[in-house]
Amino acid sequence: MALTATVYKADCSIVDIDRNYYADHQLTLVCQPSETHERMMMRLLAFALNANPDLQFAAGMMDNDEPDLWHKDLTGAIDLWLEVGQPDEKRILKACGRSNLVKIYTYHGRPQIWWNALAPKVEKARNLEVYSVNSTASKALVQFVQRNINIQVTIQDGAIWVRNDNLEVEVTLTKLNSI
Repeated sequence: MALTATVYKADCSIVDIDRNYYADHQLTLVCQPSETHERMMMRLLAFALNANPDLQFAAGMMDNDEPDLWHKDLTGAIDLWLEVGQPDEKRILKACGRSNLVKIYTYHGRPQIWWNALAPKVEKARNLEVYSVNSTASKALVQFVQRNINIQVTIQDGAIWVRNDNLEVEVTLTKLNSI
């Protein structure tokens, strides 16, 4: 019997003082059988860090032609392509060719080793930003997982806090590239 995807509902209240963005989002997250809860929560965090009314979850790991999240303009052109994890050189260059801006959020393993090996291969991409989320935080975000996720994300002066009534996690982002 094949495993099926699990659907999660997320109420995400975002207070992004750095970008002057304040909004509540009701989101549907589909967690594929091959996806961990940590990766799903990283997609939710990527949404919160880049939130706008037109940002959408895409097919991501289920379709090589789509990112994890994207924002398209009214003509269908891709303004923002968001990836979670450690995509390979080919996927990154393809994304950079199709989008105005590509952001990658890596969160486990040894991100600096991954990036050091990859950086020379993608150095021509001037529309690429690569961030590492500290592994302690990415693992702690799993504690928020339940069928109905209710979180508040606060971003101020580069500090990121994810919380609900019972839990608070500080997320540290480190920019890996200088572009």
